[in-house]
Amino acid sequence: MDPQPEPRQKILLVDDTPANLVILGEELQHDYEVFVATNGFQALKIVDSNPPDLILLDIMMPMMDGYEVCRRLKDTSETSGIPIIFITAMDAEEDEARGLEAGAVDYITKPFHLPIVRARVRTHMDLKRKTDILQHLSSHDGLTGIFNRRRFDEVIDREWRRAARKRQSLSLILLDIDGFKGYNDNYGHLIGDQCLQQVATILNASLRRAGDFLARYGGEEFVVVLPDTDVDQAIYIAERMRQAVAEKRIEHAFSHVAPYITISVGVVSTKPGNIINHQALLELADQAMYCAKNSGRNCVVHQVLPHTNT
Repeated sequence: MDPQPEPRQKILLVDDTPANLVILGEELQHDYEVFVATNGFQALKIVDSNPPDLILLDIMMPMMDGYEVCRRLKDTSETSGIPIIFITAMDAEEDEARGLEAGAVDYITKPFHLPIVRARVRTHMDLKRKTDILQHLSSHDGLTGIFNRRRFDEVIDREWRRAARKRQSLSLILLDIDGFKGYNDNYGHLIGDQCLQQVATILNASLRRAGDFLARYGGEEFVVVLPDTDVDQAIYIAERMRQAVAEKRIEHAFSHVAPYITISVGVVSTKPGNIINHQALLELADQAMYCAKNSGRNCVVHQVLPHTNT
């Protein structure tokens, strides 16, 4: 099978002068997928719905100038890594210094020369592609392809703070493959790795919302973060995962639970303020998972904390 071509990188052009957008767009559209915005508010809306790989940003615009657009993007974790090139008529050295201090990776003055723009765009797009590869490697599990423990630590911290700010429920699922040591010992580690890959695929397919997060926690353990999810919803998702794994009927002749792979699942749901921190939430999920182990395995056990007005 031929390898799939890499998707085209995306570039957002932001300028309140339509002629500049036309000139730059015609120059860059052959190599990149080009989006345009004529003001800062429109640019932020596009970034929020379809993040680009690079932004060419004018500074002098009505209502919201380029500095403010840059500041808002750099202040948000989801968009702070998008490289920005200021392209502007402000050609004083102090203007360029201010732009670079604001977080831009480059500064091009008008009237611009298209070969220079194209070359600088290519350089920063190449850097962005390499950065994305490194970030993927650092945040994903090399075996299963899903997120890893390091990325989980970042996400649970972010979602904990978001739940506290919005006073929303936050649920956590921690699950473990039953009898996996016996599986590895009898089938071999190569087959064991294939089993982990299959289970990860099944679990990932069980999540339906964009904000739900799955990671390999370590060994044969997986963890799920469910933002704005109460205990009933979390139990439903956990049970769906348990059933999906069981229904796959991955052979496990050496299991004491069933002749196929099963999982034991712990669920906890709370609101920040009821417990000290997200580490305590994880410990409660771990306790619930071990209760599932001690209750015969291949089941879901949940812990519920009372919601308070704090």
